[in-house]
Amino acid sequence: MRILFIGDVVGRTGRHALVDALPDLRARWKLDFVCVNGENAAGGFGITESICEEFINAGADCVTLGNHAWDQRETLVFIERQPRLIRPANYPAGTPGRGVNLIETHNGARVLVMNLMGRVFMDPLDDPFAIADRELDACPLGRGCDAAIVDIHAETTSEKYAMGHLCDGRASLVVGTHTHAPTADAQILPGGTAYQSDAGMTGDYDSVIGMNKAEPLNRFTRRISSGRFEPAEGPATLCGVAVETDAAGLAAMITPVRLGGRLHEARPAAWE
Repeated sequence: MRILFIGDVVGRTGRHALVDALPDLRARWKLDFVCVNGENAAGGFGITESICEEFINAGADCVTLGNHAWDQRETLVFIERQPRLIRPANYPAGTPGRGVNLIETHNGARVLVMNLMGRVFMDPLDDPFAIADRELDACPLGRGCDAAIVDIHAETTSEKYAMGHLCDGRASLVVGTHTHAPTADAQILPGGTAYQSDAGMTGDYDSVIGMNKAEPLNRFTRRISSGRFEPAEGPATLCGVAVETDAAGLAAMITPVRLGGRLHEARPAAWE
């Protein structure tokens, strides 16, 4: 199975990069499943129903979220009727939506998608490790699902690596989101799970993690807020990871993806 995971889409320029590129990538790379992190898609903060539908119509099979899940208040309502929108599974019981879902591909394969939020330097949510353990046991790779993707939305590489090792041999891909900088550690762990600490963002890298430089610089240098953060609007780089799985659902290949914008290009040469 060929899987493409696309990192945090930031603002208008990130949305345009995704929507413009994804239909061609699905066809040219013969993708079976596409997962997009969309928690910064609406002006940098959260996601709206129309944006979520735009991503799905462009070729995304599911959209994951993170700490900005509820920044657009409408998400609390429409997430209940959109099973392909996945919020962190370690929110308390009773939170709207779902943190794990089994999604069928166009060719009938079943992909388990789980979104988790880290707790180091972030909100003190429920234990993401216990939830990952429970959900992977409930839907084992190769029996309950044909592939399994874990989006760990966290600040620290240590917490992300720990999640990768917990899931090793039980998931097809464990990939970090949230820090908006693609890491150089794409690898297949000893048990066969593809891992990268952060997929990077799909947005303008002439920025401060996707935001126009002026306001973050002002806050860092003067410690005074002079306005709200606004997404940078320059050319975006589409960032993510490409994974190919074997018959058991484990990773046979992982390759970083960086297309367009300012960053050095990377793509899965074997799929071209």
